Amino acid sequence: MTIQATIRIEPRPRIAVDVAGQGPLLLFLHGIGGNRSNWRDQLPAFAGDFTAAAWDARGYGASDDYDGALDFGDFCADLLRVLDHFKAERAHLCGLSMGGRIAMDFHDRHRERVASLTLCDTQPGLAQMPAEKRREFIRLRQEPLRAGKTPAEMAPEVAKTLIGPKAPPEVLQRLVDSMAALHTQSYLKTIEASFLYERVPDLDSIRVPVHILVGADDRLTPPDVARGMARRIKQAALTILPDCGHLANLEQPQRFNAAVLGFLREHCR
Repeated sequence: MTIQATIRIEPRPRIAVDVAGQGPLLLFLHGIGGNRSNWRDQLPAFAGDFTAAAWDARGYGASDDYDGALDFGDFCADLLRVLDHFKAERAHLCGLSMGGRIAMDFHDRHRERVASLTLCDTQPGLAQMPAEKRREFIRLRQEPLRAGKTPAEMAPEVAKTLIGPKAPPEVLQRLVDSMAALHTQSYLKTIEASFLYERVPDLDSIRVPVHILVGADDRLTPPDVARGMARRIKQAALTILPDCGHLANLEQPQRFNAAVLGFLREHCR
């Protein structure tokens, strides 16, 4: 099954969403260096059970760039627009890395709209990190771009730090292509908004079905972080994919799809 449509949800910033299948809404949320194309191995696999949709967050891919500053909470407002567009009272959210943080933040703000959470290679927030350290992280990531380096020039070295040691070359190239497509100004704003966001999700209060998934070789959000999250969320399921780094859905798509779809079929009927 192929993608049925790419839609753009008004008003501005318009949000681009790929859609396949029919059924309850399942929305895939990419990471800070991604876009909706990262989920091309997932939409066909899930379209038999769900209206499977993958967005470009504002400032990414085919979604609008925008003027002004970004608050990390703006992603939740956009996500609410997406659910309303599909007339979905509740949606299943599957987020990777930054996408997982958006999903948790959305649950905190609109828990009545969330049917389940699949949290992949992610962590609950950066507010526990000292402010000066966060600002240093921002500086290190923004400085090359502000000096004129393009995302395409930065992508190969950054991508190598994210995938697992056994990832095939074509997976590395997909990640490089994804990062090369970043919109520089929007990416700069997203880096700052992400690292300076003070809100931390209330994991202990989550009562919807939760599946936490992480690559065994993820160095950015390692399995110990996933285990810590699972201990705090009531009856959360935990899956650790072997031979897999930070981009589980790209590196091990068949295992990823089987684990996520199996959980949703078992717990979300």
